[in-house]
Amino acid sequence: MQEESFFEWLGETLGEVLRYLIETLGSLFGSIAKAGSAFLEGLSRTLGTDPSLLGFVALAVGLLLLAGGLRALLRRAFVSGTISLLLGVWILSWLIQ
Repeated sequence: MQEESFFEWLGETLGEVLRYLIETLGSLFGSIAKAGSAFLEGLSRTLGTDPSLLGFVALAVGLLLLAGGLRALLRRAFVSGTISLLLGVWILSWLIQ
């Protein structure tokens, strides 16, 4: 009879610990998701774009093209650097209306 009460206590304690851990992790990840959402909303509002996945992908591609163009110019590859810079500026100007 004492064994049943011990195992019952052990199960309740383990359940409480797991519940606390899951709730803590859930609130932590919820806070991270809210912060990311607020960041992306502020970024899209400042740029004047739609807060859509396609808009953020276009922004990332445009920034990567600009960075690649600058790197190409630093390597003295003027033609490819100029083309990359022009494509990056074109994508970003299309995105920011």
